Amino acid sequence: MAKTADPDEDLVRRVGQGDPAAIQAMVARKLPRMLTLAQRMLGDATEAEDVAQEAMLRAWRQAPRWAPGQAKFDTWLHRVGLNLCYDRLRRRREIATEAPPDRPDDGPAPDRGLLAMETGARVEAALAKLPERQREAIVLCHYQELGNIEAAGLMNVSVEALESLLSRGRRALRSALADMAPNAPDAVRAANG
Repeated sequence: MAKTADPDEDLVRRVGQGDPAAIQAMVARKLPRMLTLAQRMLGDATEAEDVAQEAMLRAWRQAPRWAPGQAKFDTWLHRVGLNLCYDRLRRRREIATEAPPDRPDDGPAPDRGLLAMETGARVEAALAKLPERQREAIVLCHYQELGNIEAAGLMNVSVEALESLLSRGRRALRSALADMAPNAPDAVRAANG
C-alpha cells in the first residue's frame, strides 16, 4: 500500500509525545471542524459539542499509537466524528421523546439577520430530512469541504456512488427549498449546489 502524505503527521507525533503546544494546536485546528460536522449531522448544538469533545479525546488518546502512512489523520478523525454522530442518531430512534427539547437561540440579534436566521433554519430542516447517507455526503463535501475522493473513502463508497448521493441530496434540497430560490441568500444557493 502506498504511503499517504499527511499534513498532520508532525503534529500528531508531538501530541503523542505530550507536547502541550501541539495539543493546543490540534484542538484549535480540528475542534471547529468536528463541531461543524456534528452540528450538521445531529442538528443539536449540545450533542454536537459532546461529539466533538469525544472525537478530540479519542484523537489525543490515539496519538501515541498513530502509525502514519496508511490514512490521513484528518480522515480518521472525521470517521470517528461520523461514527459518534451515527451512534447518537441510532439512540434517538430508540428513545422517542414527547416534544423536542428547547434550544437556545444562538442566531444573530433580532433586529439583524432575521431573514438569514429563517433561511438557515429552513436549510437545516431540509438537510435533516435527507436520508442519512445523502446528508453525510452533503455535509462532508459542502460543509466540511472535503474532496470527493476523501469523502468517498470516509463513507466507504466509490467516488461514483458519492457523486450519486450528492446529486440526489442536492435535488432533494433544491426541491425542498424551491420557494426560496429567486431571492436566495448564499447559504441556499450553496445548498442547492
